[in-house]
Amino acid sequence: MRSDSIPITICQERKKDPMEMFQSGQMVKICAPMVRYSKLAFRTLVRKYSCDLCYTPMIVAADFVRSIKARDSEFTTNQGDCPLIVQFAANDARILSDAAQIVCPYANGIDINCGCPQRIHDDLTRTIDLCQKAEATGVSWITVHGRTIEERHQPVHYEAIKIIKESVSIPVVANGDIRNLKEAENVWQMSGTDGVMVARGLLANPAMFAGYEETPLKCIWDWVDIALELGTPFMCFHQHLMYMMEKITSRQEKRVFNALSSTSAVLEYLTDNYGV
Repeated sequence: MRSDSIPITICQERKKDPMEMFQSGQMVKICAPMVRYSKLAFRTLVRKYSCDLCYTPMIVAADFVRSIKARDSEFTTNQGDCPLIVQFAANDARILSDAAQIVCPYANGIDINCGCPQRIHDDLTRTIDLCQKAEATGVSWITVHGRTIEERHQPVHYEAIKIIKESVSIPVVANGDIRNLKEAENVWQMSGTDGVMVARGLLANPAMFAGYEETPLKCIWDWVDIALELGTPFMCFHQHLMYMMEKITSRQEKRVFNALSSTSAVLEYLTDNYGV
């Protein structure tokens, strides 16, 4: 994205305002910010399969403000990429404000990354205090990953997320270990939150919010079409396919597919084995 010439189409779908979604009483289905992965092509794909709201990958605000090259590399969008939240990492209010000013014509919101690696505290009252302070500053909603900083693969503390939700009056989004639509609905109901945010579950199955238990073949070919149309670099194109096909390929098939080194080889493999 160039801040001087502003060549991208401004988001026109303000009717999809995220706050209206949160106030609808329905579960808001959200694609998490994922470094390297939640870029325009992948956001376009998950929107085709019932994802309501997408985040960009985390962007370092200082680099984004300082460098046109960083802006072009880190942020791309188009008219269909809406509603969109841009996530920044920043520790300087002025720089964060400058970065927000650059992207505000193209986004429905700005998110500050406070979750890597700080998640919930061992002493939950500290997390509640932080969330209440954030609410007092005027944030629109808060997303909570239900693990402490030391926890990686331990069960998610959904009860803690529920307590946080009950302690503030703004929308709260639950995040952590959601792998299919049924789990998303269970977490939403259990925690009393306003939406669910999914990362790895969507990487493995971009169609999960539409109710698919594993990635359907149509979704794989949709990814091919979208990625090629948007000029996705091969490494990203291939990596997404490896995630999507994890559950539908044998160990031997994985060895062959994962070793492919060009777009043409991937297309030939998909055509030969899965046919259009």
